[in-house]
Amino acid sequence: MTSLLFFLLLLAIASILWVEDSRISKIWLTSLFYGFLSLVTTSILWSIQSWSIPFLSQVSKPGGFLLPTFLNNWGLFGLSWDSLSLSMVLLTALLTPSCLIISMGRLKIMVKEFCLLLFFTHLILVLVFSVDDLILFYILFESTLIPLFIMIGVWGGREEKVKAAFYFFIFTLVGSVFMLLAVLKTYSLSGSTSLIMIFSVGIPSFWQWWIALGLVIGMAVKIPMFPAHIWLPQAHVEAPVAGSVLLAGIMLKLGGYGLIKFCWPIVPEGITFISPVFITLSIVAIIYGGLITCRQSDMKRLVAYSSVAHMGLVTAAIFSGDPIAQLGSIFIMLSHGIVSSALFISVTQLYDRTGTRLIRYYRGVVITMPLFSALFVVLNLANMALPLSANFLAELISIVGIIRELPLVAPLMAVGVVLSAAYSLFMVNRISFGVPSPYTLKIRDLGRKEVYPVTLLAVLTYQLGVCPNWVVSPLQSYSLL
Repeated sequence: MTSLLFFLLLLAIASILWVEDSRISKIWLTSLFYGFLSLVTTSILWSIQSWSIPFLSQVSKPGGFLLPTFLNNWGLFGLSWDSLSLSMVLLTALLTPSCLIISMGRLKIMVKEFCLLLFFTHLILVLVFSVDDLILFYILFESTLIPLFIMIGVWGGREEKVKAAFYFFIFTLVGSVFMLLAVLKTYSLSGSTSLIMIFSVGIPSFWQWWIALGLVIGMAVKIPMFPAHIWLPQAHVEAPVAGSVLLAGIMLKLGGYGLIKFCWPIVPEGITFISPVFITLSIVAIIYGGLITCRQSDMKRLVAYSSVAHMGLVTAAIFSGDPIAQLGSIFIMLSHGIVSSALFISVTQLYDRTGTRLIRYYRGVVITMPLFSALFVVLNLANMALPLSANFLAELISIVGIIRELPLVAPLMAVGVVLSAAYSLFMVNRISFGVPSPYTLKIRDLGRKEVYPVTLLAVLTYQLGVCPNWVVSPLQSYSLL
């Protein structure tokens, strides 16, 4: 079953290559078929692995860290899945058909190349979430830059798309230099880049905090943490809608995934040593990100800056070292990937009708677009962590865990929750309600094709908030408990 997903993605790329460039509708249908097929396959795999067989085995030292590993290991390349990996693969599979649906009708050039790039990105992401070898993780981690760089630079919507693409590429590449040095030093000390081998051999305490610093810097730029967040709003504003969905939905989670999957098991003493600095930066990101989001006038930039604040809570929970907080951080990454993707889609749907993302031109959209407004309100309430939404439960778990380890820090985390309510309510109230603006009097409501992806993501957000055990139960084994 696990190898079937890789086969499907390779078959999807081959099938799209086989279609003639001029047959645009067949390219879209072929891409949608394989996109939904990969989603169904991944969902079945998640259900089977989390409920039907023992999901995790654990390699541990006496009194040490528990290292979860999947029962199947694919030998030569060290490919394996655990609950964290498979949850990220499932999120990737969910967003790929959403990107295809929202891009149909919007793309006017190089449709075939776009679909190929999207499935190539999907394949890289599945691989990066499947390796347990540090050097392979680094190579694949950096390989994700290439398709996003091309997507922003070629299919971006405005004149500064090339500048934004280089912004994204250079920032993340520079941060990865430190990560590469840490990987090479780890290999020189342990004689291996396998996660299990490094974990078993151990890293000397003196070198742990140096290696931890290099790894964390590389991950922090990708998340992105304050002050390495400068590239994110520019990349989001210039990216096509599919690029924004991939960037917010899954690319930002690579850093958090790497911190939990690799940094804590390899250099736990080093992470503990440097954690006060990065917890402080996380608090700054939560408060600064929330405040700067409140003063944005561009809808897409507002959603982008809100990601900085949400990911600040993720990194604070990860660096706290508390098992409950780390479980909450994984749940935040999943819920944020769903809600932020839906918000970027909604913002783009408005932009397609009016040609502007400036909030001051919108008012009373509920009169002309009642269906859009209903979904927009539901998504913004989830973004501000309304009870019964997945965001609420995820943030609650994280803050409860942080209170156990850092009781003085938790109130500062709550400030971010208040600020998220402020900017979410401001945007939804300013756009949806009030006296209709003359700029929105003649715009049409959402069509059937536009409703499907947003509705799916909105329903899933609240379903996970009401019935979280479907995701949380398998992930509980992955925390430090």
